[in-house]
Amino acid sequence: MQVLPDHQLEEMPSEMSFRGRSILAIGDLSKQEILSILETGKRYEHCDCSSFLKGKILVNCFFESSTRTRLSFESAMHRLGGNVIGFSDSSMISVKKGESLYDTMKIVENYADIIVIRHPLEGAAQRAAESVNIPVINAGDGANEHPTQTLLDLYTIQKTHGTLENLSIAMVGDLKHGRTVHSLARACVHFGIRLYFVSPPMLEMPREICNFLREKGVKFSFHRNIEDILKKIDVLYMTRIQEERFVDKQEYLSVKNLYRLTDAHFDEVKENLKIMHPLPRNDEIDVSVDSTKYAVYFDQALNGLHIRKALLAMLLGK
Repeated sequence: MQVLPDHQLEEMPSEMSFRGRSILAIGDLSKQEILSILETGKRYEHCDCSSFLKGKILVNCFFESSTRTRLSFESAMHRLGGNVIGFSDSSMISVKKGESLYDTMKIVENYADIIVIRHPLEGAAQRAAESVNIPVINAGDGANEHPTQTLLDLYTIQKTHGTLENLSIAMVGDLKHGRTVHSLARACVHFGIRLYFVSPPMLEMPREICNFLREKGVKFSFHRNIEDILKKIDVLYMTRIQEERFVDKQEYLSVKNLYRLTDAHFDEVKENLKIMHPLPRNDEIDVSVDSTKYAVYFDQALNGLHIRKALLAMLLGK
């Protein structure tokens, strides 16, 4: 993993500077703040922190289904000595009766010290944060952003490559609706990363993100086939085609199986290539890839535990 020089460590924000903050978008964080979170995640991966948040309560508000994100936040809070309440199905709460997000958050605020929210509507996390006086963490708002996924992605890249600087990353699949790649692309502006976007025309990276990258001087290009970029990259970031984001079923079926990575793709790739995926996967990565030295997506999911432990502790002022 990258070891920061003493002068750079001195410039990093202290953990206390995160106290009481909300994490809603990756753009809320400077480069030094991102590196500070990653360094803290490294420490929390190896230290005994089982009583750090004793007496604190996290409420998980998942209006949209989740496995890794919800469970890793729950596990992180328990491993820090705290407690977890919440819901994973909006049909079981008063939203079904017409309660507004504002009212729900005002009620939830009374019961907890920090809120993690996933919601199908873009901007919902921002609305939640404006409603309460405790920290809110965005665990995904529609097709918008997923900042904690980006932090664990960066942590994974840093661990496997020893650096975040001047790498080449390809993002493949549903780049239009993929909030994980939206946040990750925005974070890449800090590290001199070259980006390759592989998707069908209808699922290209949104124009506003591309304009943002151009303004920041990030080099990127559009491609239709994985094979065109495999020899050039350090990280291949696969994503699934998100059926739930399509209104037209036939459009979904036309792109459903467009990309499929197998172990036959690795004949001429870089020795240090790593395959990542935010999961869940469908058919875009064959199970034959799992046993190769390139696959790190299950480690990537585990890294979410370490980063979310760090974030919870930092935002609650430990």
